[in-house]
Amino acid sequence: MVYTRSPDLRSLVIGVDECAPTLDGRHLPYVNLDNAASTPAMRPVLDAVERLLPFYSGVHRGTGYKARLSTDAYEQARSIVGRFVGADAERDAVVFTKNTTEAVNRLARSLRADDDAVVLTTLLEHHSNDLPWRARARARGGPATIHVGARRDGTLDLDHLDRLLAEHAGRVALLAVSGASNVTGVVQPVHLLARKVHAAGGRLLVDAAQLAAHRVIDMRPHHDPGHLDFVALSAHKMYAPFGTGALIGDREAFAAEPDHQGGGTIRAVTVDDVSWDDLPQREEAGSPNVLGAVAMAAAALTLAEIGLDRIADHEARLTGYAMARLAEVPGVAVHGPTQPGAARAKVGVVPFSVEGIDHALVAAVLGYEHAVGVRNGCFCAQPYIAHLLGADPGDESDRLERTRRGDTSGMPGLVRISFGCYNDLADVDRALEAVGRVAAGDIAGVYRLADDGTFRPRGYVERGRSILSEAVT
Repeated sequence: MVYTRSPDLRSLVIGVDECAPTLDGRHLPYVNLDNAASTPAMRPVLDAVERLLPFYSGVHRGTGYKARLSTDAYEQARSIVGRFVGADAERDAVVFTKNTTEAVNRLARSLRADDDAVVLTTLLEHHSNDLPWRARARARGGPATIHVGARRDGTLDLDHLDRLLAEHAGRVALLAVSGASNVTGVVQPVHLLARKVHAAGGRLLVDAAQLAAHRVIDMRPHHDPGHLDFVALSAHKMYAPFGTGALIGDREAFAAEPDHQGGGTIRAVTVDDVSWDDLPQREEAGSPNVLGAVAMAAAALTLAEIGLDRIADHEARLTGYAMARLAEVPGVAVHGPTQPGAARAKVGVVPFSVEGIDHALVAAVLGYEHAVGVRNGCFCAQPYIAHLLGADPGDESDRLERTRRGDTSGMPGLVRISFGCYNDLADVDRALEAVGRVAAGDIAGVYRLADDGTFRPRGYVERGRSILSEAVT
């Protein structure tokens, strides 16, 4: 099926008309505003997977028809993903991974860097673009990991970055930065950052997990000062939930010995020695996720066909509308940039808090009583949340020690609504009407705090479908 630029993007997305049970026994159309965690599947993605399934086989070195067809689909997917981010087909490798987290870990362990070098990351990062760099420093004695600070509104402190680059010029191995924050939606000026870090002798990694489905990514030619050296992204945030990510970057920057070792990574093996294969095969140990790669490529093609600039304009309208409406609700505070024009300077992510009500309770009531799906907590970015909330460093240290003893009570956090290209103003209105009722204390259920930090209504029995048992029967 060929999908054109239909004005109704909802028709491209599976499951948008599903209903969800609520606490009072109703079934309401489900409003999914948790797209920053995972997007639903697009129909062209499912179509591509279904076309391949009858011919699915192991790839590479198989001589049968299905093996040849699967190999061709897998390598086509690699080329499509590379083109989606503007990679150089000759100089850059496209390495398939499970997700962005694995991609960053792969680079952290494979990047060639001197032990006395430094890696700069930022306070805005998802843990996945922070902890792997700390781990490398601990494991190898370097490079050290240094954090660039954030301004009060949650944007990157470019002055602090400039000071760190000047201080460590010649020793900067990498600046690792999120293309867009999964907490506030802040979009980084990645090409400006590239020019800055290149002038200091380093490279740039863009964690594009939250960026890829919302903005055009262009790595630019290697000779361009604004060239993006590495890009990592995940299919599950690009409307392709089949377990694939990718790391794209300069072949020459990878270590000669792969991070993961085993089948598919070698040219020859003896009892005493190994001859490693070229990239990308060297970094793709084991049987690859062929269906996931094809799904990711189909998503990339579909997003490009829709037009990422069109998606950005649509989501900016939703974001601006949501921020304005939330500002009118008594007791609700929006966090991150809120100045005029902020909606266009970020992807469609709006974090907020409700005065006097735990963030986990707000999210639970929205889900159980209004069939509105959001997310709450720290969104795998605890240092950034602490900064946005103005947390006292001493309190943060105490909380860390309590968690080491198994006490996770009282964790800080926010509530987050996040848009996909298929959401519309009706979704925003449904959600914000519900937020207004919660902020006014209109909560029907009696909720208890579970051990996992979530709130659940007392006496509620889940009446949802059992997916696996239905599949078996």
